[in-house]
Amino acid sequence: MKAKQVFNNAKWIIICKIAQSILQLIVGMISARYLGPSNYGLISYAGSVVAFALPLMKLGFDAILVHELVENPDKEGEIMGTSLMLNLFSSILCMGGVAAFASVANFGETETIIVCVLYSVSIFFAALEMIQYWFQYKLLSKYSSIVMLLAYVVVSAYKIFLLVTQKSVYWFALSHSVEYSAVVVLLFVFYFRKGGKAFSFSFARAKKMLGKSKHYIFAALMIVVIQNTDHIMLTKMIGEAENGYYAAAITCASMAQFVFTAITDSFRPLILSCKKEDEVNYEKNISRIYGIIIYLSVAQSLLFTIFAPLIINLMYGAEFAFAVPVLRILTWYFGFSCIGLVRNIWLLAEEKQKYLPIINLSGVVLNIVMNAFMIPLWGACGAAFASFLTQFFMNFVFGFVFKPIRKNNRLLLKGIAPEFFIKELRTTVKEILRKEK
Repeated sequence: MKAKQVFNNAKWIIICKIAQSILQLIVGMISARYLGPSNYGLISYAGSVVAFALPLMKLGFDAILVHELVENPDKEGEIMGTSLMLNLFSSILCMGGVAAFASVANFGETETIIVCVLYSVSIFFAALEMIQYWFQYKLLSKYSSIVMLLAYVVVSAYKIFLLVTQKSVYWFALSHSVEYSAVVVLLFVFYFRKGGKAFSFSFARAKKMLGKSKHYIFAALMIVVIQNTDHIMLTKMIGEAENGYYAAAITCASMAQFVFTAITDSFRPLILSCKKEDEVNYEKNISRIYGIIIYLSVAQSLLFTIFAPLIINLMYGAEFAFAVPVLRILTWYFGFSCIGLVRNIWLLAEEKQKYLPIINLSGVVLNIVMNAFMIPLWGACGAAFASFLTQFFMNFVFGFVFKPIRKNNRLLLKGIAPEFFIKELRTTVKEILRKEK
């Protein structure tokens, strides 16, 4: 796999996501204005509750599927079939879990319970969407990206219909299910058209995969706790409107997340293959991706800090003005969360995934303590600062403190060294522009 292949793979993800983001910007700001801070906060709360179930549904397979396919290219159908079957079974259990949690945690709040249950339908379709990792493995993200863009066009049409007909918040809670279902249908069509193998199930394969992925289940759950504890604590401690401001700010801060996801997803097969074949290039690619991710995130954070009032006013209107200082804090947390994406690839390649739960659990404890202290004092801004400190500690500081992963932090520091970054950037550009022989 050469740099040009990685670039072309990432290019399609970015192009389609830009188009999707434009749609999301237009439809999202209209929907937020229509729903208002309270209903927007309610939808965000339901999304947070459902988010806790997703790592359990995925069973950690989202972290290991590409690696499994790279290691066993002749077992594609068995690996994908086993994964999909297990994920479908776990999705049904998770939907029941969401309904049970919402009924207990929001006893007597009928509207909140119904919104959570309707939102949870998306878990079933998210289980089938796991097929997207086959496209990553094949460096065929062009097709999965086009599919996701088409799906968002469908969802945008659905939301416009809801706005025109002035439907209730319940209909908006189903929008994620509409998106996932459209993605799933099209992905399966492309999978078989591009030569995907027939699915099969193997108990031996299931046992082997679960043995590798078990560390990621708890670790992913801890990440969800970190990402959603602030939403739930804000709603319970201050109110849905404050969570609405926070949700608006974090949506803005994550607008360009697809760029970073595209880069890491495209580098993943290359890094895992290099680990088997060329240790020098393996480490160089780890450092290279760190440099790209960190410098891009700093540039984004500077822009968002300067133009936060304009961004919030354009997307949500004057009613969401309290989200401006929240955005200025949250945008700096985003870069450190991206560092964690690259570190997780390194952990998988080095077979050190057993340390991931320790890393993430330390982040959860810090996040809960910081939120409990800062939310009563500063509301949404306190939650934002707690998130920033958590990501900074968990994805940067902890790597220097915890000996088993110090090597990863050395690769990180090498990647952000100006001499290395400029040299590697020039080399990458030359490789991309050079015609393949």
